[in-house]
Amino acid sequence: GGPWGAPACSPRVPLLSAPGQSLSTLLSQLPSVASVRYRGPVPGGPQEEEEKNEVGDWAGGPAEETPELQNPRELPWPMEAKRMRRLKAEQAGAQARAGGQRGSWGLHQFKKAQAWTAEILQRAQPWRGDLLKIGGHFGSGTQAYFSLLRFLLLLNVLGALLPISLVMLPTLLLGTGGDSLNPPSNTSLCGPYNPLPNLLVSYTEQLFNLLSGQGYLEWSVLFYGFYPTMESGGYRLPLAYLLSAAGAGLLCLLLILRRSVGGLRQTLLAESGALIRYSDRIFCGWDFCLSDPKAVRLRHNTVRFEIQVELEEENVRQWEAAWTLPKRMAMWGLRGLLNLLVLGLLGAAFFGVYWATQESIQLQKDPKVTNNAFLKLLVDFLPSIFISAVNLILPPVFTLLTKLEGYTLSRQVLFILLRTVFLRLASLVVLLLTLWAKITCKGDPNAPSCEGCGYNSKELPCWETMLGQEMYKLLLFDLLTVLAVILLVRYPRKLLCGQCPGALGRLAGTQEFQVPAEVLGLVYAQTVVWIGSFFSPLLPLINAFKFVLLFYLQKFTLFSIYSPASRTFRGSSAHFFFPLVMLLGLGVSAVPVLYSVFVIQPSKLCGPFRNKTSIWDVVPQAIEELPLPAQNMFFFLGTQTFAVPLFLLASLLMFYTIALASSYNRLIHKLQKQIELVSRGLGVVLGQWVEERGGKKISMASWKESRPES
Repeated sequence: GGPWGAPACSPRVPLLSAPGQSLSTLLSQLPSVASVRYRGPVPGGPQEEEEKNEVGDWAGGPAEETPELQNPRELPWPMEAKRMRRLKAEQAGAQARAGGQRGSWGLHQFKKAQAWTAEILQRAQPWRGDLLKIGGHFGSGTQAYFSLLRFLLLLNVLGALLPISLVMLPTLLLGTGGDSLNPPSNTSLCGPYNPLPNLLVSYTEQLFNLLSGQGYLEWSVLFYGFYPTMESGGYRLPLAYLLSAAGAGLLCLLLILRRSVGGLRQTLLAESGALIRYSDRIFCGWDFCLSDPKAVRLRHNTVRFEIQVELEEENVRQWEAAWTLPKRMAMWGLRGLLNLLVLGLLGAAFFGVYWATQESIQLQKDPKVTNNAFLKLLVDFLPSIFISAVNLILPPVFTLLTKLEGYTLSRQVLFILLRTVFLRLASLVVLLLTLWAKITCKGDPNAPSCEGCGYNSKELPCWETMLGQEMYKLLLFDLLTVLAVILLVRYPRKLLCGQCPGALGRLAGTQEFQVPAEVLGLVYAQTVVWIGSFFSPLLPLINAFKFVLLFYLQKFTLFSIYSPASRTFRGSSAHFFFPLVMLLGLGVSAVPVLYSVFVIQPSKLCGPFRNKTSIWDVVPQAIEELPLPAQNMFFFLGTQTFAVPLFLLASLLMFYTIALASSYNRLIHKLQKQIELVSRGLGVVLGQWVEERGGKKISMASWKESRPES
């Protein structure tokens, strides 16, 4: 028989079924043996000693026979020759460094320092051990929620640093905050504005001010109206205010895009096919650096959850593939009816938010409400209460309806996310539209309430602060709702139902962590913060404290109240769709902020832009005071001469990237086909060998007998 490795130029021999063929003879007929990779001599054969003697010849041959740029794994050499070649390359590199050629050495040290820094940053991440513990006990889907919570904490901390350092600290250090409660003479038509009470307030009034953001909080660093129009000493506070908000938003956008791209890679790998899905988890899913028994057990549970997800979704796909045409038509009809029901529920919720906002505006003028602190607080929170009630009731209904549609669990999570995020964000949009109609007199600047000032100065002398107060109340009431549900509903249910005997008590006490609803709660709160951060610069800092409290509270309830999910979903899908939902929330929040910056006239009685016709005016005014070359450069960036070539260049780069990705995708599919063909060929060869052996059990003795002797 021939050797295990055939030369690269040897022709491929078709598979034969000659009697008496050994296993090695059949294996030598595979297409894979025609590769240039040297696979070594037959174990124990006569060529083994000869190859050992030729190791020095391989490693010490001429330069043309040992190409330096070729991958060592692709060289048809024995392992000993490859080791000697690597040793010589290391010695040559050391001599080059000793001779003064330190460019590659410096690059190597830089890469080592970069890897060391990345490892330090990874170990310094907060709650790293807690996330591993959660993933081991409840699966990667639940772990993705807490990972998103940690990421949002980072966004809020970074989003608070810019306004604190560029706006709040200069205002406090220079002592110019709240310097002008009386408007200038040319704005006397817009009425007086004095948010500070002249009399002593009671404890009840203080509590009301804390919950609503009025009183002493209204004229503090928490809200827009406190900051002055300071433009002295070369420092422009209005420009810093605008740029800090823009920088925080841009930073959030870049970080979310970076996270979504990483999640997209995991999602594409998970959706690439059953071969990769199972082989990646079975052969590459284990961390061999683990030594702690607890960590080993957690990793074992994580791999088990991932394989369980794949098997469950494969069962659903097989069930869908077995549908007959009537069954398929009936299921599509059921899905259509359920979607119509969802649209009806969403429409009713949006109308309710509009009604609650209108009633809140009307009741605030009622003397019975203004003279009663409790009624006043209830009326102020009426939109927040209704929105929170809708967000609490409808998501479980959406979850129940989605289960009836017959999708895989990952697809169910996606539909629940889309419907719930549409509910939460659209409710917020309805509230903002109602407030816009109140601020701008429904877009009519000639209305009696808006005439002369460009906004409703009679009811809203500082409309930016009012908008910040609305977002402050939404965020605060959302936190109170989460605390009330956990402490007053879920935990007592666990205690009471756990004491009930029988299966009914155990069933009533079993609660599973609903990842889609919890994730949408985070995205909703973050969207509220993104909208309100321009009108309340410290709102991200408040949200950061809220997320820290929420993490520990949710972790406690997770291990003390919830049971592991009976069905889990793929965590890789969560790593992509969760940032995608955050991008949607960021886009929704950018619309009202940009509209306020470019269109609505700022308040003339408060804030750093009180003397401007629009908030954006500070940017052209700052550019006009720059040197002439700098002015020409900025104005050139805003012309079509710059925009059109930039658009064309971006389009070319985009098309090139798409074409490159498409070519890589085709190459990957070809390689997968080759792997499948080789696997099928190996199965055919092994089947022939087993048939020739008469179905005997494969043993080492029969393997040795099948080896060629020459």
